[in-house]
Amino acid sequence: MPTITKDKTRQTVITTFEVTPGTCEDLLDELRAAYAEVISHAPGFVAAGLHVNDAQTRIANYSQWQRREDFQAMLRTTEMRIRNRRINELCKSFEPVMYEVAETF
Repeated sequence: MPTITKDKTRQTVITTFEVTPGTCEDLLDELRAAYAEVISHAPGFVAAGLHVNDAQTRIANYSQWQRREDFQAMLRTTEMRIRNRRINELCKSFEPVMYEVAETF
């Protein structure tokens, strides 16, 4: 598993999903499948992790990409557009935000 790095050439994306305890596992299944079948094979993908809070009301997804354009190109594929519609149906909201790693410890 790659290490979080301050490499300024990489793009970090943190996406938060607001879910209900009843849909949390369903959304995790969708996200696992998306990573296994599509996202991890996309050009520029580096690594990702899924995180769930204790109440199963939030999922956080951390991913790193070689370039911002690689992440954006993956989102524009037909396959991910279809998957994102299903993901949207399983959560109250989700928001991907691009970040620069300011520091690591």
